[in-house]
Amino acid sequence: MFSIEMECPPGRKDLLVADLWSAGVAGIVELSDSRLRAFFEDHADREDLMNRFHAVSWRCEEERDWVAESRADWEPALVGRRFFVVPEWRDDPAPEGRFRMTVNPGMAFGTGRHETTQLCLEALESFLWPGARMLDVGTGAGILARAAALLGSAPVWACDTDPQALEIARGSAGPNLFLGSVNAIRSASADLVAANISPEAIAMLAPDLLRCLREDGVAVLSGFERHEEVAVRAELERHGGAIREARYKGSWAMLVVGVKLLKGVPDVHHQTPVS
Repeated sequence: MFSIEMECPPGRKDLLVADLWSAGVAGIVELSDSRLRAFFEDHADREDLMNRFHAVSWRCEEERDWVAESRADWEPALVGRRFFVVPEWRDDPAPEGRFRMTVNPGMAFGTGRHETTQLCLEALESFLWPGARMLDVGTGAGILARAAALLGSAPVWACDTDPQALEIARGSAGPNLFLGSVNAIRSASADLVAANISPEAIAMLAPDLLRCLREDGVAVLSGFERHEEVAVRAELERHGGAIREARYKGSWAMLVVGVKLLKGVPDVHHQTPVS
């Protein structure tokens, strides 16, 4: 067995982990916020893996059950007031009053463990109601679409431009899942649009994200860090968005955006820190 060590920008950690699992990794250890060590069996092509993942070093390793050790790091998580997120290999029952959501932590972005996913799940609790129309853009593993359905949203649409992500989300994101993006959605059709994607993608899709909102709808947008928030805000406002709220976890940020004033709610940049 051998391991490779690689740099990992915080905003791409979930995507890198998903790529490593698809490459046949035996286990993954987080060395720091910006470095990972991945373990592979000896028959794996070390040179190819080092080039593919831009590894900075490699070393031989003793034989250990790295899968079991990696899984041991994944504990069930209470998210917001309503959700209980559990790795697929655990059988822990949900606490009373919470929805149990099973995820595969190695398959796609949006496992419930990352701060941006938690921010979005908490926002769904705040802004969705039974019967609300919801669109999940860049659905990944489908966790936000599934959460919306559990909260009573109907219909729920989910889309992604990555065919692999679509296969992972199939069966969890609901029946209205399609390959594509927000530009395929009719104008003023959603009460809530969620997008937990990169800041560059949010900026590029801003006109369509806002176009799809109904009169008093909101967009719940995350996937960017605090230092990127100003640029994201500016692009959304340039296309007619009104920032309703901002929430934070660690170094990560989430914005709640509308296209017009909500009745009785002033148009201010209200910030709600979340510990």
